Amino acid sequence: MTQTHEPATPAAPAAAPPAWLPLAAVSTTLVLWASAFVAIRHLGGDFSAGPLSLGRLLVGAVALGVVTVLMRRGAPLPRPTGRQWVSIATIGILWFGVYNVALNEGEQRVDAGTAAMLIQVSPVLIAVLAAVFLDERFTPQLALGLTLAFGGVALIGLSGSPDGDRDLVGVGLCLLAAVVYAVSLVLQKPLVARLPAVMITWLACTIGAVACLPYAGGLVDEVGDAPTSSVAWLVYLGVFPTAIAFSTYAYALKHMSASSLGVTTYVVPVITIVLSLVFLDEVPPGLAYVGGALALVGVAVARRRARPRTVATTLPR
Repeated sequence: MTQTHEPATPAAPAAAPPAWLPLAAVSTTLVLWASAFVAIRHLGGDFSAGPLSLGRLLVGAVALGVVTVLMRRGAPLPRPTGRQWVSIATIGILWFGVYNVALNEGEQRVDAGTAAMLIQVSPVLIAVLAAVFLDERFTPQLALGLTLAFGGVALIGLSGSPDGDRDLVGVGLCLLAAVVYAVSLVLQKPLVARLPAVMITWLACTIGAVACLPYAGGLVDEVGDAPTSSVAWLVYLGVFPTAIAFSTYAYALKHMSASSLGVTTYVVPVITIVLSLVFLDEVPPGLAYVGGALALVGVAVARRRARPRTVATTLPR
């Protein structure tokens, strides 16, 4: 008896998510990150930069760990390769460790809206990194955008209170946060194509918390002295702008290009300034608006794609 074999049917490709889902994810991230600038500024009187970073990351790591354990019940999660571990560890130290400490300290010196505007130079830095490490061309348009963006940063640095040195240190710390954000985004893009977004965020957040453990003593002391409302805000930072927002950002990064996603963060300063006015009765100095607008124009110029040249044709008459 002859047995016939039917040809194997190729596996159907995974269905793309609804078009609105990545947009909803990045919108969630933008609102929560904007609220983080305000919360950090609000907590500046009760928590110093290092302990605030550690507390936020510990809460975030626990929340993300619970979600990751629940995910493992449905299906085993992939194990990162050695190279992926290096990228995750670097992201954890830079984006979750250095970024948080630098931003927290920076917001001790500049207002929340100004800090949010300074972070928005990161898309230009991403373009520079792509030119250096991904062999993309460093075009005159990119150079012009970079010049405009950092001209705006200079105006922001000159717009502060009479204590100019204090403001310049705050500007420098916020720029450091923007640099490590740009580096981490470039590292994260290949990871989200192969690993679950929540798992990447959990591992990086945990590594960032470990890097901040030297601040554990200060965190214990400051939590003991802080009012209950400030401790609640610290928990908010860990659950919402950290655990939720970084996960939704990683999910959006999986379904959007890094450049497109970077452009969406332009609205964060606007949201931050509105929230600062409502909750802190605080707005950036007048010159900072000019500098922020100039910086965003520079970012837009740097990220603007050149239009393809069309060839004129003569139609027969």
